[in-house]
Amino acid sequence: MIVFRRPVAGVSERALAQFTVRAQRAIGLRGEVNILVAGDEELQALNSRFRGKHQPTDVLSFRAMAEAGGIAGDLAISADLAAFHAKRLGHVTAEELKILVVHGLLHLAGYDHDQDQGEMARREFLLRKRLGLPAGLIERHQVQSAARPGASAARGKSVALKGRRRTRAAPGTAGQKTR
Repeated sequence: MIVFRRPVAGVSERALAQFTVRAQRAIGLRGEVNILVAGDEELQALNSRFRGKHQPTDVLSFRAMAEAGGIAGDLAISADLAAFHAKRLGHVTAEELKILVVHGLLHLAGYDHDQDQGEMARREFLLRKRLGLPAGLIERHQVQSAARPGASAARGKSVALKGRRRTRAAPGTAGQKTR
């Protein structure tokens, strides 16, 4: 299920759902993924609640517990940050949303770029090329860091839902954060 609380020009629920299925297949991630596309305010509230970080972020991944049966997890994406980064990097917001979906899906699949010695970065790079997308989040962060010492980019991290069985609730209503 995809919920747009903040519309994005040129992106439909159906198109984003089709891309998500394609990306899941490429990653090998099984199960239902719910996506919430919202504004910075909502992503900041989720980031604060689940990660203790009082700032907006571009993507949060909420991994489902194993007993969730057929549900991989939820993603929450900031339409505002997607539009901002797309404009800054010279591509359309629809491409940026897809980059954020791929990054979030990798977290749902168990990747953690903070602890995997570049494994997630390599996987994201290959997926981006395979899916015809511009530079991914990890790759951009590495370029930023090399260009500006001390520069930081929002990055995702996935945390499994603790002690809860996932239900058909809207994305972001239960779970914990990535990014």
